[in-house]
Amino acid sequence: MESVDPTVFRLAIFVLAIFVGYYVVWSVTPALHTPLMAVTNAISSVIIVGALLAAAAHGAEGAALSGSVMVSKGAGALAAALAAVNIFGGFLVTQRMLAMYKKKQK
Repeated sequence: MESVDPTVFRLAIFVLAIFVGYYVVWSVTPALHTPLMAVTNAISSVIIVGALLAAAAHGAEGAALSGSVMVSKGAGALAAALAAVNIFGGFLVTQRMLAMYKKKQK
């Protein structure tokens, strides 16, 4: 029996995480969206740490970078950029939602 390529295994886990995340987020009632944004910002910050570790991946010293390492670096950089956009948008949406509850100055 052949072993599964680690890249394919990680991709399968990523796809499953997308489906789970989608169904978890869409099942939340609208009243909980502001706290949910705070949680997603925290999760995205953890994702950035993992993405930076993946982007910093390196092959054997002195050896040319293999295709797998290049894919890892590219995926890590893309994940860091997308998570940064998610964090920025999350803070922006949270600020707008919290502004609805502030008293207006007369």
